[in-house]
Amino acid sequence: MRHRTHRHVLGVKKEHRSALVAGLAAQLLTHARIRTTLSRARALRPFVEKVITLAKKGVASDPAGRLHCYRLALSRVRDEAAVALLFKERVPAFANRKGGYTRIYKLDARRGDGAETALIELVGKDDVAPAKPKPKARKAKAPEAAAAQA
Repeated sequence: MRHRTHRHVLGVKKEHRSALVAGLAAQLLTHARIRTTLSRARALRPFVEKVITLAKKGVASDPAGRLHCYRLALSRVRDEAAVALLFKERVPAFANRKGGYTRIYKLDARRGDGAETALIELVGKDDVAPAKPKPKARKAKAPEAAAAQA
């Protein structure tokens, strides 16, 4: 059975999709913030978070484990400069975080084709997620109002 196999297809074949996500990840790791379509940002988020977790595990291990994790990250991202930057500068910022290394902001529609755009960024060292608005409490019907309707 093919349960739960349809995630982030992006309308292209597997090889093209993996190259696309690897290129986006390299740009995100290099620049810390990129603007792309919303569907690409949603496909990029789990990929980048797994690579950052891999880098954190590599930095915390012995030299052989660090090299192994570095090579695994390099095989996924395919950009040596971006992976080197991740291991040397970006990982210490995520040392105390247990996940949630990226944040996606929805932006306006693109002018040419109307595609939804988004800004995906790496979360800072002491950055806290913006507070969500609290849902409004429902008003209970007053007993006298219910009696008046009956």
